[in-house]
Amino acid sequence: MHGVTKTDWDFPQFILEITWEIWEERQVERIRDYYASDVIMRSAGSVTVGNEAVVSSTLATLAEFPDRQLLGEDVIWLDSDAHGLLSSHRIFSTATHLGTGLFGEATGKRVYFRTIADCAVKEHRVYDEWLVRDHGAILRQLNLDPRDFVRDLIERDGGRDHCTPPLSAETDLQGAYQGSGDDSELAQRHEDILTRLFNAELATVSKSYDRACQQEIPGGLTLHGWADIEQFWAGLRASFPNANLNFHHRIGRRDPEHPPCTALRWTLEGRHEGWGLFGPPTNAPVYILGMSHAEFGPRGLKREFVLFDEIAIWKQIILKTG
Repeated sequence: MHGVTKTDWDFPQFILEITWEIWEERQVERIRDYYASDVIMRSAGSVTVGNEAVVSSTLATLAEFPDRQLLGEDVIWLDSDAHGLLSSHRIFSTATHLGTGLFGEATGKRVYFRTIADCAVKEHRVYDEWLVRDHGAILRQLNLDPRDFVRDLIERDGGRDHCTPPLSAETDLQGAYQGSGDDSELAQRHEDILTRLFNAELATVSKSYDRACQQEIPGGLTLHGWADIEQFWAGLRASFPNANLNFHHRIGRRDPEHPPCTALRWTLEGRHEGWGLFGPPTNAPVYILGMSHAEFGPRGLKREFVLFDEIAIWKQIILKTG
């Protein structure tokens, strides 16, 4: 990969390089070198164990999107003596839907979407991972309605009683990584902002965000300014008015030639009890795996990237309601 070498151990470069090798140099077999044999991979849609499952899912994605490029926007990381290294890698992907797969028969359409992957690494091997991909963005660019797609997906996967269950507190597995990140002022600042927003303190947006803030949200959408950002957080909070927000990992960094930045991994657990981003309330139990990256400037939060998987949320709602 241009500009990425292993002459000196540089953890962010290592993350960028193995992503390049596996996906863009098509050295999928290197997963067996870079991932532990018993790695636990948690995505919003499923939980798998072992690097062979990672090989299989990578091949399936490449079969459907063979020209996928993964542009590493940032690697926000933490070095922990007790737990090894933790990277939160934000990726912007470009790809063409050239093969039949998860999203149906090939359409030839170009798609753009983000992914955030949290990887725990020891001795140059990933031994725990959490991943969220913006499937909602892919669906919209392929002109697929998320609800109709999920209904079809459930049937293709064996029906309501046999399909793969999404990630939840019940299906999650305890992995080897036991860290929760750092207690930096930056990370606490970002966590406090989200906590107040989920406490319905919507004035937090104008108090804590730069007026010219840019926010990237699920569905491949970009928002600008306080009003749109407030509307997004209000819509998510309104959908799950009594859900519990829990933070599982946090990182804050101040590095040269980089704005102060944070990475948070969180879950929202409760019921779909309100009108908001997900239509009429259904009372379906929902477990949302979310990730947020932020960059701060002199007038507050300047850029924010919020990811959760709409497919997994709709799947939980439809499995409950039919």
